[in-house]
Amino acid sequence: MLHICRPLRPLGSASPLLARLSHLPLVDAPLLPQCRSCVIVPVRDEAERIESTLAALAYQIERPGLPLDPRSYEVIVLANNCRDQTADIARRFADDRPQLRLHIVELTLPAAEAHVGRARQLLMDEAYRRFAGAGKARGIIASTDGDTRVALDWLAATAFEIDRGADAVGGRILTDDNERQALEAQARRCFLYDVGYQYLTAQLEACIDPDPLDAWPRHYQHFGASLALSAEAYARAGGLPAVRSPEDVALYCALRRIDAGIRHSPLVKVITSARRYGRAGMGLAAQLADWSTVGAGRKPYLVEAVGRTEERLVNRIRLRQLWRQPRSLASTDAEVAALATRLRVPSERLAEELSACQAFGLLWERLNPEDPANAPKSEVEEAIRQLRRRIVLWKQALKSARTGPVGIAPRAARGGG
Repeated sequence: MLHICRPLRPLGSASPLLARLSHLPLVDAPLLPQCRSCVIVPVRDEAERIESTLAALAYQIERPGLPLDPRSYEVIVLANNCRDQTADIARRFADDRPQLRLHIVELTLPAAEAHVGRARQLLMDEAYRRFAGAGKARGIIASTDGDTRVALDWLAATAFEIDRGADAVGGRILTDDNERQALEAQARRCFLYDVGYQYLTAQLEACIDPDPLDAWPRHYQHFGASLALSAEAYARAGGLPAVRSPEDVALYCALRRIDAGIRHSPLVKVITSARRYGRAGMGLAAQLADWSTVGAGRKPYLVEAVGRTEERLVNRIRLRQLWRQPRSLASTDAEVAALATRLRVPSERLAEELSACQAFGLLWERLNPEDPANAPKSEVEEAIRQLRRRIVLWKQALKSARTGPVGIAPRAARGGG
């Protein structure tokens, strides 16, 4: 998913992460020496689902027929502001499965902090604190949700991607079949269109601006139901930003700012709820509810026009190549001027930013200010048709040239769409 990241204002000269750690720990029990992954699960009023969530975590495998060493991971559940029996059910589950390293924390957060962003932040900070105290820079902080069932090899597949060099791993988030089928026809239709649109957009991105660490096949999701990262990457990014929601997207943007290697792995899978009434204000449930109203009001489902998406991706790869160039090249001034025109910024500013920014992700964020909400729009069905055509053309151009996408771009999509 092509999220447009916005600059975060610094909270002060001190590290926000270090300042927050003074309020911990949440868990007194020591980290086992064998522990490599700390799974964090923020929950509120999930009495109906928490047991299936924990059961999926309790029986992880390394590969078929070989259980994952239960000492290699732990699970921290934060039951925040619950009005049901979520915590009691989790405690009984832990008592019945002593082999599972399961820590249950109950908190009543003040009204201003009683949201999933703060709950996930507390948990990820705690996981980082535990790994940092043990000197485990590559310890894996793995996030999921209380309405989600991870695959049996979820932890093993995540560790596989981290071992291959990823700093963070977004898992493929599927929806529960029965709950998806129970959705209103229009919500289900919009959901399926959205999956196709996002998937094709990710494929176009892989054609135009490929990332060797996130090579195709890949997907487009980096959300809290399946999002993992190393402890050192969490620290370099400054921790989970203090936002209500979508806190997972804010963390993704923070990782992009430091050029962290992010893998959207098709090997890592979870199944999450397709309910319309969720716990987060901007989560999947809210989106499904919005899609239901699209049908009721006979409004079209609009997405960013493909022409604008393609333009942004081409600008990004050109900026990346210019950023990597030695500043002494004779062609640089002309290239800066040409790209500045495409980016709609003064040449002087582009030159200054190229010299100042050590991380490409931060550079791109600073020079890509357009809000997607203000970008040209297209109906999703038409966008999908155009994406399929553009992907075919890009693949043909790349196959013919074999010299990289810039300079061989196929004729742009017409009409901004």
